[in-house]
Amino acid sequence: MKILILGAGGVGGYFGARLTQSGADVTFLVREKRKQQLDAGGLVIESPRGNATVRVKTVLQGDVRPEYDVVLFTCKAYDLESAMAAIAPAVGPETHILPLLNGLAHIQVLNDRFGPQRVWGGTTKIMTTLAADGVVKHLADFAVITYGAQDGVTSPKLSTFKTILEKAGIETIFAVNIAREMWMKLTHLCTLAAMTSLLRANVGEINRTAEGKALFREVFATHCEVAMREGHAPDDDYKKFWIDTFTRDNIPAEASLLRDMEKGGPIEGDHILGFMLERVRAHGLPDTLHRLAYTGAKAYEQRLAARRLP
Repeated sequence: MKILILGAGGVGGYFGARLTQSGADVTFLVREKRKQQLDAGGLVIESPRGNATVRVKTVLQGDVRPEYDVVLFTCKAYDLESAMAAIAPAVGPETHILPLLNGLAHIQVLNDRFGPQRVWGGTTKIMTTLAADGVVKHLADFAVITYGAQDGVTSPKLSTFKTILEKAGIETIFAVNIAREMWMKLTHLCTLAAMTSLLRANVGEINRTAEGKALFREVFATHCEVAMREGHAPDDDYKKFWIDTFTRDNIPAEASLLRDMEKGGPIEGDHILGFMLERVRAHGLPDTLHRLAYTGAKAYEQRLAARRLP
């Protein structure tokens, strides 16, 4: 199986490095600067699961051919249009695309461009960041991919890809109802993104204030209600786990959206916060906190565009 990975950032870089180490046939589609960096020094990862410098195959957009079985699509949502254009030459008659983006809005966009029969649904549980020197930093000791066909039908290719991921030491979950899995991730991810980006603090810092725990419960409860009305009701164990997590005062968890803000970079405000605000409103639920979080993200983008961030 030939695998193309879009980019060599935090998510794609980590998974691609582990796949390459295991002997999988992996190529990274990158820009010229990143290609030069990888060709010269290899792909460097720092991880609780072991540091590594891995020699990898790279290709530029102009040299891509439609010869891949799976495209691991790991861009940020704000790069969705350019990323689709980049992988288009790689999509042959038997190619499938596995997007590992946050949220849900990208699925319909990919379906419209490539057809739903080519697009798998997927989520990932991993904490990574790409350092300024090109090192992929794996920040916590977990790395999970959950994926499946949108129509719930299994296939030999889905099974083969699962075997390849597991050989690379990547925890892999095949989901018959991948839409539900994506909604469950969005439910807690958007809680984390809304709260930490709005309040510019991590979970523990927020919960050490007088109103932090109550606010976390309120936002999470709203998201669970939205998921239920979308046909994907969270079960009691799921809700208990995340309520316990979101009301602890000793964990430094924060959304990547906040980390991107603090680095002064672009953010996935529309894709995560804007999408959830639209669904909250569509279901007639209270939206004040969601309006604040989304407006805060858009105001940040205004300052970023004007180069007025400190």
